Amino acid sequence: MTSDNPFDDASTARAVIDEHGTLTRWSEGARRLLGHAPSEVVGRPAAELLAPVPASAAGTPRPPDPGERRWYGTVGLRHRDGRTVTAWVLAHLRPAQDGTPDSWLVVSPLEDASPAPGDEALAHAALVQSPCASMVFDERLRLRGVNHAMADLVDLPAARIIGLRPTDFDGRAQGSELEAVMRRVLATGERREMETFLRAADQTRAHAWLLRVAPLTDAAGRPCGVCFTAHDFTEHVRARERLQLVNEASVRIGSTLDVTRTAQELAEVCVPALADFVSVDLLEAPDHGAEAAGPPTAPVALRRAAHHSVTPGAPEAVARLGEVEAYPKTSPQAASLLAGRSVVAGAQSDSVAEWLSWDERRFRRIAEHGVHATMSVPLQARGTTLGVVVFTRFRQPESFSADDVLLAEEVTARAAVCIDNARRYSRERETALALQRSLLPRSLPQTAAVEAASRYLPAARAGVGGDWFDVIPLSGMRVAMVVGDVVGHGIQASATMGRLRTAVRTLADIDLAPDELLTHLDDLVVRLSQEAGGEGSPGEVGASCLYAVYDPVSRRCTLARAGHPAPVLVPPRGTPRRVEMPAGPALGVGGLPFESAELAVAEGSVLAFYTDGLIECGDRDVETGHRALAEALAATPPSRALPRSPGTAPAARTAAYGSLDEVCDRVLHALLPPGGAADDVALLLARTCGLPASQVATWDIPADPALVGPIRKQVVEQLARWGLSETSFTAELVVSELVTNAIRYGARPIRLRLIHDATTLICEVSDTSHTAPHLRRAKTFDEGGRGLLLVAQLTQRWGSRHTADGKTIWAELGLLDED
Repeated sequence: MTSDNPFDDASTARAVIDEHGTLTRWSEGARRLLGHAPSEVVGRPAAELLAPVPASAAGTPRPPDPGERRWYGTVGLRHRDGRTVTAWVLAHLRPAQDGTPDSWLVVSPLEDASPAPGDEALAHAALVQSPCASMVFDERLRLRGVNHAMADLVDLPAARIIGLRPTDFDGRAQGSELEAVMRRVLATGERREMETFLRAADQTRAHAWLLRVAPLTDAAGRPCGVCFTAHDFTEHVRARERLQLVNEASVRIGSTLDVTRTAQELAEVCVPALADFVSVDLLEAPDHGAEAAGPPTAPVALRRAAHHSVTPGAPEAVARLGEVEAYPKTSPQAASLLAGRSVVAGAQSDSVAEWLSWDERRFRRIAEHGVHATMSVPLQARGTTLGVVVFTRFRQPESFSADDVLLAEEVTARAAVCIDNARRYSRERETALALQRSLLPRSLPQTAAVEAASRYLPAARAGVGGDWFDVIPLSGMRVAMVVGDVVGHGIQASATMGRLRTAVRTLADIDLAPDELLTHLDDLVVRLSQEAGGEGSPGEVGASCLYAVYDPVSRRCTLARAGHPAPVLVPPRGTPRRVEMPAGPALGVGGLPFESAELAVAEGSVLAFYTDGLIECGDRDVETGHRALAEALAATPPSRALPRSPGTAPAARTAAYGSLDEVCDRVLHALLPPGGAADDVALLLARTCGLPASQVATWDIPADPALVGPIRKQVVEQLARWGLSETSFTAELVVSELVTNAIRYGARPIRLRLIHDATTLICEVSDTSHTAPHLRRAKTFDEGGRGLLLVAQLTQRWGSRHTADGKTIWAELGLLDED
C-alpha cells in the first residue's frame, strides 16, 4: 500500500521551492536522482542545481510565460559527483495555505516510462471499462496508463507523466481530494464519484466535471489499481440551473399584487444567475392604468420600475428608480419593443454605439464598468406590451447564448403575467376605491347633537369592500348615526354599499324608528339578493348594519342592529363598555324581527361605531379585539366643563373634550398592524352634546281656535327672552298655521315645542292623530289649503314624523345674525 504522505514516496523526485527561489524541501527521491542529501541543498538557491542541457537531450524546454502556474520540460541538473543529469520535470505553483506563502512543487518520475510487466493488462482493462477520458493507477496510486482524451485534458505528454501520482501533476485542492478518494476505493473496493468545477487546458472557463473512480482487480479478484474517468457534464449542469431558475422565478416573482415589488423580484431572481445587472422599465400606462392604445413608437418613454446588480448599490444604473427616460430607436430597449422580440447586442455593435454617442452619460458608465453584452427582452402579457427587461453582463465573460435568450424569455413571460395581474388589480382597486370614496360622505355634518369624526381604510390585500358610515341630521335637532358592512370586496360590494346608504338616508328622512328602518332595509337586501341570482339560484348579497338616533334634548339614544358589532360607550369620566342591545339577524335573512334598545347618554360621552375589520384583525379573536378597542378609547382625555351657551361651537367642544380625530388615529394605530388590515375598516366616533332646558320651550294647546292668539303672544315673548326678536314675525306665522291645523285636523292632546341653537329655530306641533299632512294646490276662490304652502315658503325645511302616540309636524327657521 502507498504512504499517507505523498512527499515521502521515493519513487519520484520531489522538491519545493519558495517564492524567492530557495529550496525548502528535498525528498528521498530527489536524493536518489542527484545524490544530494536534504541538509546539503535545503536553504540554498535552486538555480545552483541547474546545468546546461546536453545537445543529445530530446526536445527544448519551453520558457514559462509570465504569470504561468505550471511549467514542464527537459532540464539539465548537477549531480553531487559533478556530472550532469538530464531529467524531465514538472513544476506547478501551489497556492498559499495555513499562513504559508505560495511555493513551487517540482517533480520528476524516477522509473522507466517503458511499460512494466502487467501494465498491458491494466491498459487493456482501462480501455474496456472507461468510456471517456481516463487514467489508470496502480495500487501505489502511480499513473500506469492514460488515454489520449485524458492527455489532452491535462495537456501533458502521456509518456512523460507515467509513474506520477495525482498530486504530482495537479497541485490544486482537487488533486489531493482525488487521491484520497482513490485510497478509499482501493481500501473498500467500491466505486466513488465526485463533482467538481475545473478549467481544462483548452478551456477559457471552468467546466463542471463528474469524476468516477472504479477499482481494477487482477485474475484473483484482488485490487491491483484504480481507473479514473472524467465526464464533462457542464451542459447538464447549465440545463439544471436554467430549470432551477425557472422554478425559482415561479415561486419568487409575483408574491404580491404590487407592480413595483413584482418588477424588483424579477430583477433579483435573474442576478447573478443570468446577468450581472438587470433593469426593468415599464411603459407609462395612459389614463391611470388603462390599456395602451397601440404599439409603442420611438422615442419610447419608459419608467424605471426596478433594477438589481451583483455590485452593492447598483452603480451601473443610469436611471433612478421611478425616473422616466426617452429611449431612441437605436437603443436596445426601443429596438426590442419596436420589433416585439428579444435583441442581443454587444457593447461595440453599431446600433449601440450610435445610441451611446447620443447618450454620453451611458457611454461613460458602460466604459467604467466594462459592460460587453446586453440582452433586451420585451415584457408582454395577454397581447399587451408592458415594458422591457434589459440583462447586462460585465463580470461574466461570456456573451448571451441562444439558451440564455430562451431562459430570459421564459422568466420574463412569467413575470409579465404577474405584472399584468398586478396592474389589473391596481386598476380595479383604484376604480373601486374611487367609487367607494364617492359614495362615502366627504365630510360629516356639524350638528348641535354630536361632534363626529370618522376613518375609512380599505383592506391591504383583499381590496376595497362595502363598509360605510354616515351621520344624518334629523328633525328636532336629533341626529342619526349609521355604520354598515356589505359582504365581499370589489366594485360590486361598493355599488351595493352605495344603494344601501341611499336607502338608509331615504328611510331616515321619513323618521322611521331604528327597528322599522332595519326591517325595510332587510327587505331591500332580500330583493337585491334575488336580483343577483341567476337561473333560479339565490344571490349572495348580505350585509350588517347598526342604526342609532340620538336626541340632544332628552339625551337619550335609540339603537337597533342587524348582525353588526355593538357600539362602545365611553362616558365622560367612566370606563368604556359595550352597549348591551339585541343582536338582530344580518340583513338579507328576511322575515325575522329587529328590536330597539334605548339608553341615557350623558353629555360629553363618546359613542364608537365600527365594522368588524377593526377588531377581527390578524390572529386576534373578537374578545381580544374588543379589549384592545376599549383600552385605546380609555385613553381619551376626560371632558372638562362645556360652556352652557346655545349651540356651542365645534372649536369650544374640542377645547373642552379634546380632538376626536386624534382619538380615531390612536385607535387605528393601536388595533391595526403596520401593513394594514386584512378587511375594510370603518370607524365613526360621535361625542354627544346636550341642549339645556333653557333652549327648549313647551306649551300644551287647548283644542279651541280662539286661543291661538294667546299662544302666539307667548311664543313672541319667549323669542324675546332668547334674543330672537327679529325672527318672531316669521315664527309667529308658522306657529299659527301649525297650531291651527292641529286643532282642526288633529286629535288631543296637542303640544307646541320650540327648540333653538345658534343657527336654527325649530317649531314642533304634536298630536295623537296618525294622519300625515300634505301640501295641496288651493284654487283661486278656496278659503283654505294654503297653510302648509305658506309654512314651506317661510322655512328652511319642514316635515312630519310618526311617534308612538301620533305624529309631529315640524319646521326649521334659519336665525339671523344680530351683531
